[in-house]
Amino acid sequence: MSTAIVTGSGGLIGSESVQYLVESGFDVVGLENDMRARFFGREASTAHTTERLIKSLEDSFRCHEVDIRDQDGVLKIFAEHARSLELVIHTAAQPSHDWAASDPQTDFGVNANGTLNLLEAAQS
Repeated sequence: MSTAIVTGSGGLIGSESVQYLVESGFDVVGLENDMRARFFGREASTAHTTERLIKSLEDSFRCHEVDIRDQDGVLKIFAEHARSLELVIHTAAQPSHDWAASDPQTDFGVNANGTLNLLEAAQS
């Protein structure tokens, strides 16, 4: 079975991607660390969406709590699925310009360095 990795799998676009890919026959691996709750408060948490996906999609979806800034963690997951990995959808991000101004280091780390980690892992 082909594998897809979806970053930010508990978010709006990530969770819809997970659902679509499972329905399309993929084995889906999510990368989700619920940074949304840190960025925007507990009421913005993605935890409930991740729990729903895990329960409803059972054997076709599993989720790893990993920060995309964690290069070793990202590389390990990509290496684990290298033989069957066909697709990566990257939806993990810090999306608010206003929030970015309050903590530019974290914003850059997630959006730039996290994306670079994914690109390097995908080419390995």
